[in-house]
Amino acid sequence: MSLTRQPKDVRTPSIRTPSIRTLSIRAVESIVPGSALPDAAAAWLRGQRKAQRRRRAGITAVLAAVVLGLLAVNILLGSYTVTISDFLRMLGGEEIPGASFIVMENKLPQAILGLLAGASFGVAGAIFQTMLRNPLASPDIIGISYGASAMAVAAIVLFGIGGVGVSVAALAGALVVALLITGLSRGRGGTGLILVGIGAAAFLQAAVTFLLSRANINNARDAMVWLTGSLNSADWNRVNVLAVALAILLPLSVVGARELRALSLGDDTAAGLGTNVSRARLFLTVLGVLLAALPTAAAGPIAFVAFLSGPIAKRLNRGSASLPLAALTGSAIVLAANFVAVNAIPGTALPVGVVTGALGAPFLLWLLISTNRSNQGA
Repeated sequence: MSLTRQPKDVRTPSIRTPSIRTLSIRAVESIVPGSALPDAAAAWLRGQRKAQRRRRAGITAVLAAVVLGLLAVNILLGSYTVTISDFLRMLGGEEIPGASFIVMENKLPQAILGLLAGASFGVAGAIFQTMLRNPLASPDIIGISYGASAMAVAAIVLFGIGGVGVSVAALAGALVVALLITGLSRGRGGTGLILVGIGAAAFLQAAVTFLLSRANINNARDAMVWLTGSLNSADWNRVNVLAVALAILLPLSVVGARELRALSLGDDTAAGLGTNVSRARLFLTVLGVLLAALPTAAAGPIAFVAFLSGPIAKRLNRGSASLPLAALTGSAIVLAANFVAVNAIPGTALPVGVVTGALGAPFLLWLLISTNRSNQGA
């Protein structure tokens, strides 16, 4: 009994103090004794933090440059190419016959929508994966994206709704499913929420299949294009709505980053650090759902972007979760996949979700196999 109580007795005092700095200083002092070592240890810690910040800033700058390069590639290259000078002239308002419509009304909104949708999916996935401490806890795995898909397909098939109505239905479906799985998994922890979400996703996928089987050919075709996730129907209205929404939500994610870091240590540790766990979870859950539902409403459920972005960003950041890196990673994935989808088969523009699905499925299998092996090894 004393062995089981000891961690609680030891952990509680360290949580109530600035534990990381204090314990690090004590560790250095115990290795090399001396009265001046606490100051030396503090200086060493400050140097480590500065080096970490410089490395993160460097990775962020490189990844941002990659995203800007992919954005330019999507706009300037492909089946219809345009020079940088011509593009700048079109941005200045000059009309170039043929090119202005293709670039300004087709390629540019597609690229910007892909940029915004990828960033939103990336942050949403990182929020859920970090908060629940499980790489499987992304919106497209735990049923939130399927909730948006089911409601959108129902709007198309049963009521013949299109355009903005489909987007509103998708947003409502994601929110309803998020509330449902959160309520059903209450008291079961992060693993319980994931299991409930996977079950809800399976049920909703069956519902989508049933609706498609009862739809006429035209509605079924429209629903399938939307379900795959595509930027081909992007327009400035969708871009503007998503841009305004992200201008509000992304700053909120910065506000919630502190609570997210605390929750990543576990509920007990977060509570010991002064975090209101219930309030933080509610805030981050609503924020993650909105960040997943809004790009789904604009471009459809682009598969595995939220699932891939967080782990890749975490690997780039040496094991630490980073919402800005997850956003840039999501944008890079969508933009690269969209360029491949549009130009892979001449004369045919594939939905971007086909390419992201092909990338995400092997990663999911690898993750499941590696997790299973590590559990067996333990």
